[in-house]
Amino acid sequence: MRTLCASTLIGEFFVIGFAGLVAMKDPDLSTSTVWTVCGIVMALSVLLCGVITRPGGVQLGWVLQVALIASGFVVPSMFFLGAIFAALWWASVHYGRKIDEAKARFAAQAEAQASAPAEAGGNPA
Repeated sequence: MRTLCASTLIGEFFVIGFAGLVAMKDPDLSTSTVWTVCGIVMALSVLLCGVITRPGGVQLGWVLQVALIASGFVVPSMFFLGAIFAALWWASVHYGRKIDEAKARFAAQAEAQASAPAEAGGNPA
């Protein structure tokens, strides 16, 4: 799950940066405000890559997805991009968990097969 979620978050890092460039064209927003907010959110997306497997990591990811969609009020195209990344986030979490479960199941089977000949007391050859 970690790899899929981290890939989604890194993609969001770049999208947030590009959205900042678009938001700078808004005359109602100052450049410092845009880059302060974008910089904080970009840093959070990278930091979240490291804590995704800890308790609350996935929930923080969902908060980031909601923030991306809400940023559509400043940059309208972010409604669409935020929804796309929310779908990618869901897929990363959903399928990542399935992959992790399958890996654990295969590892348990391999361990059981490796220990079976040793329990029999004989040489596996």
